[in-house]
Amino acid sequence: MADDFGPPDEALAQAKWLKLVEKTLKGADFDETLTRATPDGVAIRPLYTAEDAVTVARDLRARDVDRPWDLRTRVAHPDAKHANAEILKDLENGAASVLLALDPSGQAGVAVGSREDLARVLDGVLLDLAPVALDAGFLGPKAADWLASLAKAAPNAPLSFHMDPLTAWMQAGVSPGPIESHLFSAATVGARLAETYAVASLFLASGRAVHEAGGSNTEELAVMAASAVAYAKALVRSGLSMEDAWSRIALGVSLDGEYFTGVAKVRAVRSLWAQLTRACGVDLPARIEARSSRRMLARADAWTNLLRLTAAGFAGAVGGADTVVLGNFTDAIGLPTAFARRQARNTQLVLMEESHLGRVADPAGGAWYLDTLTDQLARAAWGGFQAIEADGGIVKALESGLIADMVAETREGQEAAFADKSRKILGVTAFPNADDKTPDVETPDPAAFAVDGPDPRLPGPDSRCPALTPIRFAAAFEGA
Repeated sequence: MADDFGPPDEALAQAKWLKLVEKTLKGADFDETLTRATPDGVAIRPLYTAEDAVTVARDLRARDVDRPWDLRTRVAHPDAKHANAEILKDLENGAASVLLALDPSGQAGVAVGSREDLARVLDGVLLDLAPVALDAGFLGPKAADWLASLAKAAPNAPLSFHMDPLTAWMQAGVSPGPIESHLFSAATVGARLAETYAVASLFLASGRAVHEAGGSNTEELAVMAASAVAYAKALVRSGLSMEDAWSRIALGVSLDGEYFTGVAKVRAVRSLWAQLTRACGVDLPARIEARSSRRMLARADAWTNLLRLTAAGFAGAVGGADTVVLGNFTDAIGLPTAFARRQARNTQLVLMEESHLGRVADPAGGAWYLDTLTDQLARAAWGGFQAIEADGGIVKALESGLIADMVAETREGQEAAFADKSRKILGVTAFPNADDKTPDVETPDPAAFAVDGPDPRLPGPDSRCPALTPIRFAAAFEGA
């Protein structure tokens, strides 16, 4: 009788499980029915055992009990005064930092074209306490200087200058002057700012443009890794040591509603970082900023976006991202109201303060499925990174169309899966809401707030590459 109460024999238990599955399948093929492939080509099996155990890079550093990650909000309203009010309200109601999208025309961000404009946007913000991150495209070096000037009395301010000319180039398909000159200009400014701001990050290495254009997780991570190498090389050429250069680079990753894949993806970023820095003789922890995907959002029944955004936030928190930026559930429709911004903040606050997702370091560690998936994503991304480097590096791979061709093939495969409903979009292709009511959004006229800004053009011919145009998978079924 003692055996009846002891631990079950794993092999016997697995055999019984398989017999039950075979009976349920009624002759259907096990692999074809229960195994699915991700857009990366990674096979997801229904059961993982100890035989699948792999060792992956883990981040077991103690996390702050009250603030295990940086809750960051994005501000993009063209009116500087309105943007300032949004920032202050966010910071007063739970946000820890802010991501500022800047665009003098007001079309794609706050209309800022000078230090004085930025000062109005950040009026009342304590830069030594509230980290500010920038998203300024080709104006990144200019915007970094403006922010540095505003923070000159706080050399230990945790600023994120987030210069990222490669993403701007990928999205636009053309750079105002040689892209290599933009890399050198950003690195020169970064090296100068590094002398004053001891803890600031200078560059954001991201594959976000790949993700938003319909690419796979591993393609995004491969471009992220290649961008990090390009930025580290530029900083070293500008005078920083190898360790200083790598320590000033943050990594950007996109998260959608596939939360298990998202958890593995964030963990795979750390594996890639460890591989890259080890190859350069450096041992540094990765700094990861996770942003929610815009391509996953729907205009129809936009309220379902709250579910997708919650799943993305869950993945970022459990995966161990240092910073999480959740978009607004109305972003596919227009700029958010105060209500939508509150939902974005509170989603993270609930995950952090009520669900306590940050209380355990790397809670996914030891899960055979998640460790295996992490390893598979990291290995596939490393292979993609090697292909980019073999093509001459990230700039050459973009110019040649290598990256654009890969993304286009993956996007077409994903679009086909949505079209035949093997993948579904809640509220759009599955369970559409007949009584759907479009939420309110802000509708400012960007032209009313546009300002003159500096010309980002640098001497020399423009660099060109096939543009990675953002998409939304739901758009094909919404008539928009």
